[in-house]
Amino acid sequence: MGYWLVAFSSRATGESAWLLLGLTGMGAMVGVKAFWVVLGEFLGVAIAWLWMAKPFKRLTDEYDSITIPDFLESHFKPKGPLLRIIAASALSIFVVIYVSAQIDATGQAFESFLDWNYYTGAIVGFIIVLAYSFIGGFVAVVWSDFFQGLLMLIGLVALPIVAYINYPGENLFQDLAAIDPVLMSWWGEGGITGLNVASVLGLLCIGLGFLGSPQVFVRFISVKDTKELDKGKWVAMAFTILADAGAIFIGLFARSVFEGTSVSIGANGEDSLIALVEAYMPLAIVGMYIAVVLSAIMSTIDSLLVVASSAIARDFYQKIFHPEMAQRQMTKLSRNSTLIMSLTALFIAMTVAVIVPERTVFWFVIFGWSGIAATFCPMIILALSWKQYNASGAVASMVAGFLSIPLFKFLMPQIEHYGAYFANMEEMLPSFIMAFIAGVIATKLTGGRNTALPKTNAG
Repeated sequence: MGYWLVAFSSRATGESAWLLLGLTGMGAMVGVKAFWVVLGEFLGVAIAWLWMAKPFKRLTDEYDSITIPDFLESHFKPKGPLLRIIAASALSIFVVIYVSAQIDATGQAFESFLDWNYYTGAIVGFIIVLAYSFIGGFVAVVWSDFFQGLLMLIGLVALPIVAYINYPGENLFQDLAAIDPVLMSWWGEGGITGLNVASVLGLLCIGLGFLGSPQVFVRFISVKDTKELDKGKWVAMAFTILADAGAIFIGLFARSVFEGTSVSIGANGEDSLIALVEAYMPLAIVGMYIAVVLSAIMSTIDSLLVVASSAIARDFYQKIFHPEMAQRQMTKLSRNSTLIMSLTALFIAMTVAVIVPERTVFWFVIFGWSGIAATFCPMIILALSWKQYNASGAVASMVAGFLSIPLFKFLMPQIEHYGAYFANMEEMLPSFIMAFIAGVIATKLTGGRNTALPKTNAG
């Protein structure tokens, strides 16, 4: 793959519905504080492309890896299949959660844009994504991601410009301050407090998910050579700044324009994009924005399903139990795995819609994103930077990251006095820290690696 394809595909995959519905809603609700997400995402994307992509690409080429578990087995040379089993299992579980959040967003998008029934919209979107994931596999996914990413970028940049040209007020920021001064506070209500600092850290750390998540890093495996990465990094970083900032400005404009009017941007602000498009764009362009939202959702779902199904078919079933399996059989198994995971995700999305009607797209998506990130990213970072890091450390990092997500999401916020700090910080940062600590301790206890890493490694 060339750098344009890889850059746009990785960014489209890394964003999803939370960018167009969740982040726009966040901009409308919390104001300029949402720009911490832009900084966090930019830093995460920059570090991944500038310092991690090349070493990772060189090692996966050297190992002839085509999946992340392939890389892990070649890099750590474990004595048994435990590393593959944990990687494939963790990926499958959190992919299902992440995909369910995207299906939920699909239903909400159809409901808001076209006034469809939520469940009808979710099922229609689900069928479309499943169809082309089945037909084309990884190559089709990357090409579709490219065009979907292009749609997303154009849509997120164009709408704030149109809103600015047609803005009825004098000054957006002054008008927002008049609505609520907190909207112009970088720290939120109360200024710099312990709880607000924890909240800002949580927003910044969303970008940690770009430092090794399989659905993003598998794009680095597919790029033609490392020279393409030098070109692609500028595309990826520019995409991040323009798309993320555009999403927040959409929320800010929507809050200012529709405050006190009969037009609703939703209880969580997640109808901001829809309301602004319908107010300022002709009907044909409204149709394009429906495609933009669905593109963001589908570019993530298809990538996740392809990565997870390959983990089950190749990295688990074939590599561990049936090494002699023919390619045709593996393709069939991969498609069956995709179908099963998709149906499970659909069931979860429908169940959550009934049980938690007040949910937001933003935080539903972030839970799945954090789970994948905390399981894989600390392990990938240590693998590329620490020569002594071994298979035991990798297993410990993945298990600790995997278990920490529900711990810091559901249990730690209940602690008296300190629970509010964990709730504001969210689960990503503490889960990362636990994964790093577990990996270092396990490596030290088991004596580290006996051989140095290849010279191509950044460490």
